[in-house]
Amino acid sequence: MTATAADTSVDLGSPLTVPHLLRASAPMPVLVGSDVLDRVERGRAYLRTVLADDERPVYGAKTGFGALVGFAGRATEADQSDNTLAHLGAGQGPDLPADIARAALLVRTWSLAQGLSGVSPHVVSGLAAMFATTFAPAIPRYGSVGASGDLIPLAYAAQALRGRGYAYLDGARLPAAEALASAGLEALRLDGRDALALVNGTSVTTAAAALALSSVRASHRALASLTCLLTDLLGADPGFADPRLVSAFGHPGATEVASWMRAVLDGTTPSGLRALQEPYSLRCSPQLLGAAEDALRYVDGVVAADLGGVSDNPLFFPGDDLVAHGGNFFGQPAAFAADVLTMVTATLGNLAERQLDLLVDPARNTGLPPMLAAGPGQQHGLQGVQLATTAFVAEIRRGVLPASTQSLPTNLHNQDVVPFGTQAALRAYDLAELLRMLCGSLALGLRQAVHVGARRPTAPRCAALLDALVAAIEPVDPDRPLDADVRVAAEVAVDGEW
Repeated sequence: MTATAADTSVDLGSPLTVPHLLRASAPMPVLVGSDVLDRVERGRAYLRTVLADDERPVYGAKTGFGALVGFAGRATEADQSDNTLAHLGAGQGPDLPADIARAALLVRTWSLAQGLSGVSPHVVSGLAAMFATTFAPAIPRYGSVGASGDLIPLAYAAQALRGRGYAYLDGARLPAAEALASAGLEALRLDGRDALALVNGTSVTTAAAALALSSVRASHRALASLTCLLTDLLGADPGFADPRLVSAFGHPGATEVASWMRAVLDGTTPSGLRALQEPYSLRCSPQLLGAAEDALRYVDGVVAADLGGVSDNPLFFPGDDLVAHGGNFFGQPAAFAADVLTMVTATLGNLAERQLDLLVDPARNTGLPPMLAAGPGQQHGLQGVQLATTAFVAEIRRGVLPASTQSLPTNLHNQDVVPFGTQAALRAYDLAELLRMLCGSLALGLRQAVHVGARRPTAPRCAALLDALVAAIEPVDPDRPLDADVRVAAEVAVDGEW
């Protein structure tokens, strides 16, 4: 079915969602309706009124920034814009992935489009136009503390949109001015308030957390299905997902996950060859995956609130004649949520690795050959893959230390507490990809298990998943490099519709 414009576009007058951020990695229409422009214009007109009143202070428009707020800013608006962005050009490290950069700008655009930031209407329109192209600003990974928003990363984005620094177009890194020209985009003209509003928000943090959440949710659902396929292939009794049993546990996530699993396991016939009670990686899977579901629902709520909120300082409320100076750029909610997401990732990754260990162990896999090798000794089956999964789990565990508890004062103690939400969110994004590879490794093992003697699944949906894996991946016989096969297995199990 061909997608319509309504399916693929983003309307800045409607709520922003995680699927919108996922689509932002490719060119798409971003619609700026007259109602959006009207409210942005009202906010802008009010800003002009306030700036004309010498008695009313406005942070960043009439003042210096951060700890230097007690000093006057530059005399002209263009100079104030340069002043805002130039001193923030201190980032280091590799560029952020383009999908994060574009998703971050979509979050920023939506926030500015609410009309509370006092920005020029042409800024919102110019940002929206960018999304019809492949343009993505080059943003260094390191430099944000997520306290006054993502100042340094967003400053690089703003500079690229002005034609300064570097950007990507069609995946190639170019001088930003060249990328803009090739994309048919005009460089943004910014005054001091425009520049500050572009950088003074948590948009990079929110975008990375949202993309990580989407990935982890997909792996979580896939792991529930892979657990069912493992249960069926081994001939285990699926009674651990009994609705009366799990309902008595009392946790809504476990009840929900057990319901999914029963649907996939429907039709399973136990072989009678397994012990009365399975290892915890099977028997306790509804409880473990259910706890993850409960935690992910918390992260869902934080990400939804971030996507629906305005992160900036100050905010302008024309109807109340109010310039509100405060801390809506403080990324503590996303910091907590991203740390929780990382803990979920570590636990799910550990489960996938333990299930693969069960599957390759002849003492516990109902008589299948060690390492699922077609000819043990002459061949080694999943031995290399299992070694890699151990490394993946170790790498994830190294990243589980919460970033949100690591506050360090900076900026002459103006920012005396900082949430480090950016670090938490970017780490969650990175580790989500390792979780995908762990799911792919387990899926590859399940495909190989049937080749070396496991029974064909008795549940129709388990059989459908196996058939999708078999169609995509040749059996490991003889040995071959399996790195690409793990990625293909992840695409089938995590992204596929089987």
